Amino acid sequence: MAAMNPEASVTVIGDLVGSRLRADRAAVHARFERAIDALNTEYAPPVPLRIGLGDEFQGIFDTLGAAIGATLRLRMALLPDVDVRQGIGSGRVLVLSAEPRVEDGPGWWAARAAIETVESYERKAPLRAVRTAYVAADDEPGPSPGLVNAALMARDQVVTGLSERSVSVLDGLMRGKRQQDIADELGISPSAVSQRVRAEGIGVVLAADELLRDL
Repeated sequence: MAAMNPEASVTVIGDLVGSRLRADRAAVHARFERAIDALNTEYAPPVPLRIGLGDEFQGIFDTLGAAIGATLRLRMALLPDVDVRQGIGSGRVLVLSAEPRVEDGPGWWAARAAIETVESYERKAPLRAVRTAYVAADDEPGPSPGLVNAALMARDQVVTGLSERSVSVLDGLMRGKRQQDIADELGISPSAVSQRVRAEGIGVVLAADELLRDL
């Protein structure tokens, strides 16, 4: 019997970008699975992220901030080898089937609309760096989708433009590592790490992530 989630929730739907073109699809999928498992452990979402057909995944989070934080961490876990597009939608979800789980409802369709928005960005040269979008169901209270999307666009633009080494710096800082430890792992000086944090927008991404997780 179908049931609507009585509480407001935030759905994330996403898929890998160009994964079918990778020579070692098995390695890509294994890395994808590890990243999904790590996020489920870190965030413990009420409906864990799960991988479906065609490298698509979905799950449900308690808050918008948690969903936004998870989307960044999934990108960081997969870059630079493979990227991911992600749609975030807030609203109630209708569970059509528990096993296998099939969802519907305004929250699910909002997330689907959001990922379609990301796909439309890929056809616009100035917006191709954006990998995440947010849509709220019509009757859903909360922060302005326009403001949320402005923050996501700026965040994604910086992350997409990072070099492989700078991705490692950002990933390490997000995991709570000291700059000295990151420098040792990368074989560079601590001052070089600090310069990357200042010059390449890494510090801004970290600060924005902290603010957005409170939503």
